[in-house]
Amino acid sequence: MENINKSILKLAVPSILANITVPLVGLVDMAVAGHLGTSGTMETASLIGGIAVGAMLFDLLYWNFGFLRAGTGGLVAQAYGGGDMAQAGKILSRALGLALMCSLFLIAVQVLFVKGAFLVVDCSPEVRELAARYFYIRIWAAPATLSLMAFKGWFIGMQDAVSPMVTDLVVNVLNAGVSIILALGFRTRGFSFDGMGFDGIAWGTVAAQYSGLLAAAFILAVRYRKKIAGSFEAADMLSSFAGKGAREFFSLNLDLFLRSLCLICIYIGFTSIAASYGDLALATAAILMKLMMLFSYFTDGFAYAAEALAGKSIGAHNPAHLMLAVRGVFNWSMILMVMAVVVYALCTTAFVGLLTDDDAAVTDAAGKYLIWLMTMPVLGCAAFVWDGIFIGATAAKPMRNAMLLSTVFFFLSYFVWTALAGHDRDAFFGESAIHGLLFGYLVHLAVRVIYLQARFRKDVLPLAGHNPDAGQA
Repeated sequence: MENINKSILKLAVPSILANITVPLVGLVDMAVAGHLGTSGTMETASLIGGIAVGAMLFDLLYWNFGFLRAGTGGLVAQAYGGGDMAQAGKILSRALGLALMCSLFLIAVQVLFVKGAFLVVDCSPEVRELAARYFYIRIWAAPATLSLMAFKGWFIGMQDAVSPMVTDLVVNVLNAGVSIILALGFRTRGFSFDGMGFDGIAWGTVAAQYSGLLAAAFILAVRYRKKIAGSFEAADMLSSFAGKGAREFFSLNLDLFLRSLCLICIYIGFTSIAASYGDLALATAAILMKLMMLFSYFTDGFAYAAEALAGKSIGAHNPAHLMLAVRGVFNWSMILMVMAVVVYALCTTAFVGLLTDDDAAVTDAAGKYLIWLMTMPVLGCAAFVWDGIFIGATAAKPMRNAMLLSTVFFFLSYFVWTALAGHDRDAFFGESAIHGLLFGYLVHLAVRVIYLQARFRKDVLPLAGHNPDAGQA
């Protein structure tokens, strides 16, 4: 297991180091918003809620295009395992061309999207205004954001976790730093900038996304120019929607697109239900979601390792190596799970206190849900790793089916919880409802784990050349 462990850590550690900065950016944005308020608790809660809903609107958009990373990564990993660098270059051309076209479409329909979204998302007028302002600024980063998805998937498929780490660090460090400067301002001996307030948070994100895109393009030119020479052409980008390769690309990613819609339904349900109980409940739920996602960003490092190694094993038709990779990734991720439970138990109150000046409301409210935060890593660990394995295998149909089933269970679990609790909508700022949402989120993770684990030997192992009649690999 020594070699496979080295391979896993080589892929996972850089991804984890980069992913550490991802939730920190969201937390910094909320912290900046939380310290912009000047006239009381609800103003602070509204500013945090504006960031939460604005970010949710982008999740509504960008999660639909998650196939640009997942589909690209799985296909490229298999091409890499089979030694076909020309195919790897063509996949990147196709993914970048598609990313550009999709981003132009999103910019064109931005007003219609926002108006339609607020027909579904229930929040206060103050939060709605702030979220719309945030959206209309940040949407101009769409070409860079979607292109970076394609680049990240491609780098991971090429068994390269360092390059996406560099681009992520560029994006996330600049995002946090520039957002703070643009929102709060700064003063030096010879110059004073008072800041743009709330809008500065969004403009910081735009600047950071384009900086990351430039970094990714530079890495491609310097590190991979010779490997994909002649296969990465502008003409391939223009023909992204034509040919056999494009049809296969879209066939794979249609299922990933439907899976993304299910994730969006869960996220919308979580945020909009919380928002219906007022700005304080929304701010509390938003902070809890950010804290839950802290663990996922760490586990994603091992999920990316699973994706790259599973795809490579399948491309090389090596089922024995695939099984070694699966076992190794799960072993490492279990160690991370134990560490996460301990961190949540000891540090949650301190984390929440960093995000807002309002110690008496948002901070105290978030502290009531600690048990859910401690439970989430137990189920989330396996769910995210299985996702990585199935993405590497480009086994999109079982992933789609798992998410369809788990989405139904999320909403069903929430409604059952609240019905049994008999909660009062006006009591505790929706406290019982938020318990129900967190319970539903954990149930949806459990359903994903059970379904994908049951389908592994039927849907993934045969792709690596495993013969079920010959016994286990």
